[in-house]
Order: sequence, then C-alpha cells, then structure tokens
Amino acid sequence: MDNKLDIRREVRRRVSELSVEQKAEAARDIFERVEHLDAFVGAGCVAGYAAMRDEVPTAEILDRWLAMGKRVVVPRVEGDVMHFYDYSPTAMQSGAFGISEPTSDNPCSAADIDLIVVPARAFTISGIRLGRGGGFYDKYMSMQNFRAYKVGVAFLCQRFDELPFDNHDITVDKVIFG
Repeated sequence: MDNKLDIRREVRRRVSELSVEQKAEAARDIFERVEHLDAFVGAGCVAGYAAMRDEVPTAEILDRWLAMGKRVVVPRVEGDVMHFYDYSPTAMQSGAFGISEPTSDNPCSAADIDLIVVPARAFTISGIRLGRGGGFYDKYMSMQNFRAYKVGVAFLCQRFDELPFDNHDITVDKVIFG
C-alpha cells in the first residue's frame, strides 16, 4: 500500500475490529513500557493527548501521571496550529474535530515538554509515522524550541514495514506497540 488514504482506510478497518477490552489491555501494556523509559522517569513535563475512539486510550494514564507528580499537558487546536495546555480531567471540552481539549488558560511552551506521546494512524518500527493528514504534530514537533523525546504509541495492527515519507514529516524517537 503506497497511498496514504488507502493506508488510513485500512488502519481504520483494523482498529475497528478491536474490542474495548483489547484496546484497554493494549493501552495498559503500552503505557507501562512508556513509564519505564529513562526519558519518562526523568521528565517533569509530559505531553499526552485526549484519545479519539480509534486511538490508544489515555484517560486513565493522564490521571495517573498527574498523581505521579508530572506536569501533564494535552493539545488544543487553534486554527491550523496545535498548542499544549495543562491537563485536568475536570477541565476538558469537545473541541476541533470533536476531540476532547483542555479549557485551561495555562499554555505550555514547547521548550518545557520533556517527553511527548504521539498518536498516529500508522507507524514503522523505525519511527516513521503517518498521521491523520492535518500535519498538526509535524508542525508542532518541528518548532525551533521543541526538544522533547518523542514516543509513538499504537496498536499492533497499526504497524507497517514501510510508509510513505515526505521531507516535512517528523519521525519519533521510539514506537511502542501494544
């Protein structure tokens, strides 16, 4: 499959076949491994995301990371740009594309993020990612002051041997499949 649209369609089909229980079990396994990374252990500020139905679920883990004393930030789309704001489970609302977004007025500078957890439609084991097509993460991770360790997370069915790759695409440092 060379066509990005075909790959996204195939991944959507594969993920739709996973049960809620399978997704939850995969998420527990994935995030347990994230928490064992040196980059996570040493991180003061961790960027996560509010999961859509077809992404690795994050609700439990974001709360757990807060309880661990981490500063947890999640994205909010503003126009064609994504910014990260402090996460609070009681301060989220439906935002761009129907994704749950923080209502916080406390933005986080890209330079303050130590580790970022990145969702995508598909990944290769080497860190090439295929997003949803909006380029939000590519734009964010290419900011001049962005320095975070980048961890891609995905279900095993989202793993591909090869993916189309453009010059503006940003790879992740590590991919954890579950």
